[in-house]
Amino acid sequence: MESNAEKLHSKELYYPEDENLMKEQLICLEKLYDYNMTRPLEQKKRKELLSKMFAEIGEGCYIEPPLHANWGGKHVHFGKDIYANFNLTLVDDTHIYVGDCTMFAPNVTVATAGHPILPSLREKAYQYNMPVRIGRNCWIGSGALIMPGVTIGDNSVIGAGSVVTKDIPENVVAVGNPCRVLRKIGERDREYYYREMKIPKELL
Repeated sequence: MESNAEKLHSKELYYPEDENLMKEQLICLEKLYDYNMTRPLEQKKRKELLSKMFAEIGEGCYIEPPLHANWGGKHVHFGKDIYANFNLTLVDDTHIYVGDCTMFAPNVTVATAGHPILPSLREKAYQYNMPVRIGRNCWIGSGALIMPGVTIGDNSVIGAGSVVTKDIPENVVAVGNPCRVLRKIGERDREYYYREMKIPKELL
């Protein structure tokens, strides 16, 4: 029979208030507390803490405190050159994978944890976890909510305030609640960066 620790990543129902799990989680949260208490000039300390907190974190990543994470980043896998603005929330009860060069605007939530609809199971605090995968070079807009089990393809943009409940393909702009594909990223995006404002030729 699998332990609660093993079920954490198996997608099965488990009991998150297991004493051993909670002890391990508190140690992770101590590191997260230290990270959030760093001063702006303590960039080296932040980098060192992130390397201890996260499952993987590449070069050039910057996460603006405060960062919130159920397990302090223990199950988070970041590529390189990822930027996260204020109040990124990572419900990292199981694995979250993020590709290189992805950006998170303020107040984004990425959640892996879910609870059964059946009230009697919720009363007993049962939970399940589904991994989330965000591709390379994505832009996740302010206040977006990314739900358990979702995959977002490379280069895609998720509009501010979107609630992403299903997979989003690569190379699209997707918005809304629930989040749906608005359009593909296309030729016009090579010419204009915002409405009628053209991209300077020297940047192309």
